[in-house]
Amino acid sequence: MIFPQPLQPGDKIGVVAPAGCISYPDDIADGLRMLAGWGLSVTEGRTPSLRYFQYAGTDEQRLADLQQMLDDPGIKAVIAVRGGYGCSRIIDRIDFSAFSRSPKWVIGFSDITLLLCHLEKLGYAGIHGPMVKQLGSEGSGEASESLRKILFGAPVRYEVGPHPMSRPGTASGQLAGGNLCLLAHSIGSFSETDTRGKILFLEDVGEQLYNLDRMMWQLGRAGKLSSLAGLIAGHFTENKGNPEVFGQDACEIIAGHVRGYGYPLLFGFPAGHVPDNRPLVIGKKTVVKVGENGASVSF
Repeated sequence: MIFPQPLQPGDKIGVVAPAGCISYPDDIADGLRMLAGWGLSVTEGRTPSLRYFQYAGTDEQRLADLQQMLDDPGIKAVIAVRGGYGCSRIIDRIDFSAFSRSPKWVIGFSDITLLLCHLEKLGYAGIHGPMVKQLGSEGSGEASESLRKILFGAPVRYEVGPHPMSRPGTASGQLAGGNLCLLAHSIGSFSETDTRGKILFLEDVGEQLYNLDRMMWQLGRAGKLSSLAGLIAGHFTENKGNPEVFGQDACEIIAGHVRGYGYPLLFGFPAGHVPDNRPLVIGKKTVVKVGENGASVSF
């Protein structure tokens, strides 16, 4: 796994919108100020200001903007403004040859999971973490500071409280995963994640409970759950459907699909579609320790 170099004050960070559109510039003003406050030189692409139906520009515009940022050796990191939907429409047309000569951090989550999985398949680490729209927002302080530390090469360790669904133990392995919908969607494609021996992180938003169950069945049937070193479950927010009708809530669905395996489980990790979206380094060796009184995640 190839890890981009830590950032230095004065380095350029590219800001792009490879998926959904935003209310420009209000949605990202605070985030841009925060990035500049870290001593970074912000290079804004065209797409944050574009709108084409629900997208931040046409497929061709979003592809060209992202491609330019990935190609530019002067850009040391690329951060998305938001997720939404759109990476699936351009992922197979991205050329990573220039990127391979000058690897850089790519930061995002939600729909950006597909891009992170694709990079991991190519052998490059990425950051599942807050995007520009989240930076500087209420409740995002610890997540934003953790992202700054990771980008500038400082170690990060998270402490997590106890959860009734967690299963004690210690797990060590490369971190994989992200948004459950995008992980299931990637199965059968080049971007499909190899989870064997890895710690799998999952989160999602706005899904019907039965669809969460169906996607977990898909991961299980594809062999993505049986050979894990451990599993981290983040937040599953704004779920649709009634647990009393379906019979399980989101955490119970996830736990049920891995009940037969002995690896450690960590539930309630502060990441996902929430303000406190702690960044995780996809591809990096991670240690998860789960006990009766809480857990820790370090990398």
